[in-house]
Amino acid sequence: MVESPLSKRAPLAWLLSWLLLGGVRPGQTADFGGDFTVGGELAVTTNYIYRGVSESNGHAAVQADLHADIGGSFFGAWGSTRDHTLDPYADYDLELYAGHRFELSSAWGATLSAHAHYWIGGAQQEGTADYQEVMGALSYLDRWTVSVGAIPNAVHYWFDKRVGRSPAWFGETSGQWLVLDQGFFVTAGAGYYSANGTGPGIRAGGAYAYGNAGVAFEHRRWRVDVGYFRAQGTARRLLPYPIPSDRFAGTLSWRF
Repeated sequence: MVESPLSKRAPLAWLLSWLLLGGVRPGQTADFGGDFTVGGELAVTTNYIYRGVSESNGHAAVQADLHADIGGSFFGAWGSTRDHTLDPYADYDLELYAGHRFELSSAWGATLSAHAHYWIGGAQQEGTADYQEVMGALSYLDRWTVSVGAIPNAVHYWFDKRVGRSPAWFGETSGQWLVLDQGFFVTAGAGYYSANGTGPGIRAGGAYAYGNAGVAFEHRRWRVDVGYFRAQGTARRLLPYPIPSDRFAGTLSWRF
């Protein structure tokens, strides 16, 4: 793997500087005239849970996003701290993404996007665990989204042991419902992850389901989310990350 300037145990300030180079997820944006806008988000979470498993090993994580939008097309970068004692023993998770949004009507929209995931810093083993994915999503206002995606080069694990690469796919849906005019929401989501096998025994593929339910409060640029998370035990065989033991996590975020 080619070493980047961030791979030498860079502090979070380096990560945020990298994010300034790119960086679109929904949030407040600054209008620079014409069709060009930029925005971002800073967040602190008690547990970095991704597809039902914890990449921070039950610990808190700091996350940041910066993005630009040009007439419906977008590109950006998202990053998070993580537990470097978990494979691939990196300090940070960095995601670069780009795509396009299609306005189907005043209420419905669709998105096509591509994402590249990189592990930065730490004492990584020889051989990269970076991967890429493509995804399509259908959304109704800001209330409900369903998405499907494919990972052509997903790392195949048997618990904590890497056993090669194989294609994988996932499907997810999430929604939020306003229950009070003051900005209180009920939230829920569910997903399914499936990885192809690369052979018999520990190299066989597998799949697992995951989901969450919670509440959120939003005021101007601030948002607080509290959720309960579950995942099938099969997830522990397919990925090197633990299933959250306390199952609860909270996130405070600020959009700009």
